Amino acid sequence: MALPIVNSIISWFLKKRVHQIELFLKYPIDVQEELLLKLISTAKRTEFGKEYDFSTIRNYKDFTNKVPIQKYESIEPLIERCRKGEQNLFWPTPIKWFAKSSGTTNAKSKFIPVSDEALEYCHMKAGKDMLCLYINNNEETQLFTGKGLKLGGSSEIYKDNNSYFGDLSAIITENLPFWADYSSAPSQEVALMAEWETKMEAIIDETINEDITSLVGVPSWMLVLLNRVLERTGKDNILEVWPNLEVYFHGGVNFNPYREQYKKLIPKEDFQYYETYNASEGFFAIQDINGSKELLLMLDYGIFYEFIPMTKYKGENSKTIPLSKVKTGIDYALIITTNGGLWRYLIGDTIRFTSLDPFRIMITGRTKHYINVFGEELNIENVEDALKLACEKTEALITDYTVGPIFMKDKKSGGHEWIIEFNKAPENMNYFTEILDNALKSINSDYEAKRYNSLTLAMPKIHVAKDGLFYDWLKHKDKLGGQHKIPRLSNSREFVEELLRL
Repeated sequence: MALPIVNSIISWFLKKRVHQIELFLKYPIDVQEELLLKLISTAKRTEFGKEYDFSTIRNYKDFTNKVPIQKYESIEPLIERCRKGEQNLFWPTPIKWFAKSSGTTNAKSKFIPVSDEALEYCHMKAGKDMLCLYINNNEETQLFTGKGLKLGGSSEIYKDNNSYFGDLSAIITENLPFWADYSSAPSQEVALMAEWETKMEAIIDETINEDITSLVGVPSWMLVLLNRVLERTGKDNILEVWPNLEVYFHGGVNFNPYREQYKKLIPKEDFQYYETYNASEGFFAIQDINGSKELLLMLDYGIFYEFIPMTKYKGENSKTIPLSKVKTGIDYALIITTNGGLWRYLIGDTIRFTSLDPFRIMITGRTKHYINVFGEELNIENVEDALKLACEKTEALITDYTVGPIFMKDKKSGGHEWIIEFNKAPENMNYFTEILDNALKSINSDYEAKRYNSLTLAMPKIHVAKDGLFYDWLKHKDKLGGQHKIPRLSNSREFVEELLRL
């Protein structure tokens, strides 16, 4: 069958989903309320359901009164029992897959249960929807005349007590239908390779002569791959290797620090960037408009959403609100209840609604990723915006960074210590630091107050990292690839000290 015909058939098949999406766009609150009751009814005979009396829950108020907010530590004993073979603990159907969380830089791993329902009706469904929404906005797409390059995690699937664990991307790859190899690259064998360096070279070997039309992966790691492709081929940009490349589906980290580097690597005016919001715990939102920085909250993936205004955030002791009560312009911590057996689970992300009809969001950071040692309440969004401005004014390009506190000592002011790895460093580092500092003052009034006369906070201290420092740090931690991330902001000096020693 000719490739253009295949492209048309697949596009038609995927676009049929648009009508279902329109249903939750029209009745978002009804869809969420019905979903909650369905999840409760499904799990009422599980051990968790019996403990929290699911059979008597009739509405959202009952749900919040009976079921406490959970962190991973709260449910870890149940998860460990499930990993050892016990079933019907928090979800009625057998669970054999566990996503080893790569969203944390802590030494201790999290094992997120992935039910068959979560695989099929959340993660797999979202992958199709990502393509569906893109195709709906780009009628002339030739996406399926070539292959999609997917850069996933670096872990194999490991078996333990008849359960399996690995990166979520590896679990999804393991469960893809046999025909998926025909439309995507690399092959399943290469995609599941554990050793990151070897895997990168194998991916290049398999894809360098393919017609790659789309990219899927975390920006930081995709950037490493694309630069290695150019090194191998001697080409000036990626379009000289893959001329039909038309879209990059990305997620996992803020794209802003990488945007200018991608524009240079892929110099195409109408090239599309589509952001997604997913984690080991579920797939939550997808960009649904070309060129937008907002993501459509997906309401029919078997995930019920609750929200905690960050101004009233008290961890597990917080009061939540449902989707019907949210407002635009407010940062909320996200709570999820899923068809994978997570109940009122605090995942640690913060989001902000940009639209209520339909419900669109922006990811604003993590509940833990901030610096508030001196009352400055500096969050990731403040930092990213300030860095963007400093880079624009100095024509600098950043590869990676982290920020930690300098604690007050001997009556001296405290401060923030930055380690920044540049792809292109500013000519004048003092000027860059000054712009960054002034931008933070203009963005964050608490920071500005603490910087007054340098009484509490001194001028930022910036170290220019050697090339490959953050890569080496992740390699040292055995965290290369997938969705492993650099800790951006911290109230401790742990990461800064480790990096300075390398």
